[in-house]
Amino acid sequence: MSITAVPRGAHLTRRLIQLYVGLALYGASSALLVRAGLGLEPWGVLHQGLAERTGLSIGVVSIIVGATVLLLWIPIRQRPGLGTVSNVFAIGIAMDGTLALVPDVHGLAAQIAVMVAGVLVNGVATGLYIAARFGPGPRDGLMTGLHLRTGRSIRLVRTLIEVAVVATGFALGGSLGAGTVVYALAIGPLAQFFLRFFAVGGQPATEAGADAEITETGTDAEVTETGTGAEDAAGESAAVAPAPDNGDTTVTARTPEQAILPQ
Repeated sequence: MSITAVPRGAHLTRRLIQLYVGLALYGASSALLVRAGLGLEPWGVLHQGLAERTGLSIGVVSIIVGATVLLLWIPIRQRPGLGTVSNVFAIGIAMDGTLALVPDVHGLAAQIAVMVAGVLVNGVATGLYIAARFGPGPRDGLMTGLHLRTGRSIRLVRTLIEVAVVATGFALGGSLGAGTVVYALAIGPLAQFFLRFFAVGGQPATEAGADAEITETGTDAEVTETGTGAEDAAGESAAVAPAPDNGDTTVTARTPEQAILPQ
């Protein structure tokens, strides 16, 4: 598994700042959802459940899970970027740091306010680091890689992964609740808005055609998705979704950002 070279360009400094600010805010937003106590995002449920069972901090568990998922890229031949590797460590560190600074929240009104703030900050963070275009996060790279290797739709692959993650996390003691539902409904529109807002050089991250590497899937797969999980992710390659076999041989190229976020 090789690490792709860091892209060069006039906006490299801004992109690096966006990447690391976005990852730090992502970890902080996940910590706010923990403090709100009203339910976590799907992977957060798993991280919290594992933390309860192992006695490790939730940030350390996030790093371990991220590194483990990254190893799963090897058999599906995905290539990580700077953002991929940074994602593994930066989010967990920022999460533990925020939890150390932010006390427990008491009272339903305060919990709701912190939950809303966590979801909003998560949307900002996702837009920042995806728009930086330094590679997908481990979890979303796993999703797009399985899509390319199995020929199944992004929608199906992501649903199966997140259902398995949530079910496992809940069984281990992770927190499900209103925050989980609010996150699932709000994060896609929020991330898509902030993706366009933070686009570098006037080019939306979802239209990075110049950096796209077109890959044939060889299947009748529609690259669409219902939302984003957070964690994770923009790549430098594009998946091609062949049209249904109705005589039209046109193929539509989509970037990983388009696959991850609702269009």
